[in-house]
Amino acid sequence: MAKQSPKAQYPDVMARPTRHALLNQHVAELLKCRRCPRMKSTPVSGGAIVSDVMIIGQAPGPREPVLQRPFAHTAGKTLFRWFEEFCGMNEGVVRSKIYFAAVCRCFPGKNSSGGDRVPAPDEVRNCSSWMDDEIRILQPRLIIPVGRLAIMQFIDCADVAGDADSFPYRLDRIIGHRFRVTRAEHRFDVIPLPHPSGASPWHKIPPGKALTERALKLIACHPAVAALCGCRRRS
Repeated sequence: MAKQSPKAQYPDVMARPTRHALLNQHVAELLKCRRCPRMKSTPVSGGAIVSDVMIIGQAPGPREPVLQRPFAHTAGKTLFRWFEEFCGMNEGVVRSKIYFAAVCRCFPGKNSSGGDRVPAPDEVRNCSSWMDDEIRILQPRLIIPVGRLAIMQFIDCADVAGDADSFPYRLDRIIGHRFRVTRAEHRFDVIPLPHPSGASPWHKIPPGKALTERALKLIACHPAVAALCGCRRRS
């Protein structure tokens, strides 16, 4: 009797790439992207981290392209302090366990007043397919959008979990809630966070401070985050 090939014996194993292989290929293609001529840098990536949790930022600042990692400056220090305080995960653990994405992956440059330029609608559209592909590959259980621009990418299809109210736009009605969202043919939880930039005091003063803490407690209690410390990842 002729010996079967490994592919014939294990067709599913041999024919279907793992999430890690797909994500590696995705990140390699992402780093080559040059769709937006007004952007002032090439794409920034946190690496091909296979995870059930995604953090979605707005866009890199001027430091991130140099250091080649997201949330590499002031806002990042605050974000990682939040995760250490509420989730018991320091920066190294967060970066190694959670997939980082962004609405736009390149530094948009400065605006006329000297602040970081908000990406234009066409730039957001150009970059949206990268996020959709990441959702399809990772099939996340939880997405954490950070800042208004990131939160807005999910508002049109979100519902408050256990609540019939329509999704509101005001931060004080958004932060501190968990939402169910469908995007890229996948349904998942969304727990938004305010942007941790020092330019905005919202997360430091009432009611933002208490709502931010509530959101971080929801994140810490979410099964996908609880599973990051000690549970083996699925490939």
